[in-house]
Amino acid sequence: MATPTDDHIYQEAQLAPMTVEQINELTRAARAQPPSADQTHVLVPDGEDPWVISHEGQLYYCTVDRLKRKILVARFSRLEDMAAAELVEVWPGLQGATPEFVEIWAPELQLIDGQWYVYFALYNARLGEERLYALQAISADPQGEYEFKGRLEVPTDRWAIDGTVLRLDDGQLYFLWSGWEGFENVSQNIYIARLSNPWTISSDRVCISRPEHDWEKQGYPHVNEGPQVLQRQGRTFVIYSASGSWTDDYCLGQLTFLGGDPLSPAAWRKEPRPVFAKTSTIFGPGHASFVELQGQDYIIYHAARRSQAGWARQIRYKPFSWRADGSPDFGEPL
Repeated sequence: MATPTDDHIYQEAQLAPMTVEQINELTRAARAQPPSADQTHVLVPDGEDPWVISHEGQLYYCTVDRLKRKILVARFSRLEDMAAAELVEVWPGLQGATPEFVEIWAPELQLIDGQWYVYFALYNARLGEERLYALQAISADPQGEYEFKGRLEVPTDRWAIDGTVLRLDDGQLYFLWSGWEGFENVSQNIYIARLSNPWTISSDRVCISRPEHDWEKQGYPHVNEGPQVLQRQGRTFVIYSASGSWTDDYCLGQLTFLGGDPLSPAAWRKEPRPVFAKTSTIFGPGHASFVELQGQDYIIYHAARRSQAGWARQIRYKPFSWRADGSPDFGEPL
């Protein structure tokens, strides 16, 4: 299965007080050492930003190739088979001798009204910018060919990654993502906007979460990213990642939808503490997706190989339960 190359350089800007090269040095060093945690719950030994979805008894894992130029989808029946599953190329990326878009980040495979879509971020080397894009499947096969639908245009055009879709009970679709308020990388916030169709944003963006607690502000710039929708019995939660992804303190926070207009910040309540955080052996757990298999819910996430591992990460999983008040109880990472 494809994994990032050891010398892969991420194109994030202004990561003071730690530079990108310093983080990559930590990453290379960590990959040369054994992981610190038990490997029983590891799905992919070297991977990141896991997106897994279940459909008609099958599981699908959406990811990128080693150079982050192509989008791949694997199909398998058990979570334990994920690392061995064949990855099928579903989109070759934007081709060219010197491609303007050089990296694909965190693709998500979504099924909306019987149609498959992939949402992902593209890094623009010429402009030094990141924006969100969509693909639409040409057939009913999630491993088949996809049509490039283009960029999800936002009236306030800013740096944006980690797009995902929310559907409420009335059928209305919304788009959530992580982005900058302005043009400088000082903070990543969680935004929401209305969709008129799965690839067209039809409202202004609204910020529903920004880093405010100490546990959300470890590392600089301060980060809220990777929003994921989790719904059960009429309740809607957004589970997001907080703090720098290169730090031991990367963790998951939770927003609860209180009802009313989801484009109103007052419709969302943030938990004052992280809902999934590091232990003495597992560091930086974050960027999760969720599946239900035979009545059991699972969280699939990435975590650092060891303390101070930079971006050397593994994809792990564990079962989780639900509290009496209807909220998810993830417990501690395994």
